[in-house]
Amino acid sequence: MKAIVPKGFGAPLGMYSHGVVASAGELVVVAGQVGMTPAGAVAADDIVAQTKQAFENVRAVIEAGGCSMRDVVRLQTFLTRAADIAGFMKARSEIFPEYFPEGVYPPNTLLVIHQLVRPELLVEIEAIAVRRRKGRAAPASRKSAARRRPRR
Repeated sequence: MKAIVPKGFGAPLGMYSHGVVASAGELVVVAGQVGMTPAGAVAADDIVAQTKQAFENVRAVIEAGGCSMRDVVRLQTFLTRAADIAGFMKARSEIFPEYFPEGVYPPNTLLVIHQLVRPELLVEIEAIAVRRRKGRAAPASRKSAARRRPRR
């Protein structure tokens, strides 16, 4: 994944990129993950703990899909309170160096909404990753493919 930095743009407001270029492959799409443990309990009643748990849940789905967090090319986050933005950013600053050691972060859209499916949930995170195809050659151009076709 390579970050896109348009000319004249300032740095992003947080740990994300304005855009990225991702190598071709299959998409792994992760439904919104919340701050609940795999056993179904809410991680805690604070945004930092719920954010860390939600990202761990995203990571688990990403890895089950044959990727790592470094393959994530887009995040979308929903918070239920604007006052939790600082805590959300704190949690990210603590876990992102492990998830994205090169310091290239996927684009993230952060939305503040009224409520999630359960009122005690404070954050939900969706993700898209690209799983690279192993051992597949790049597709031939149309021109070279046409040259190889037998004539009838």
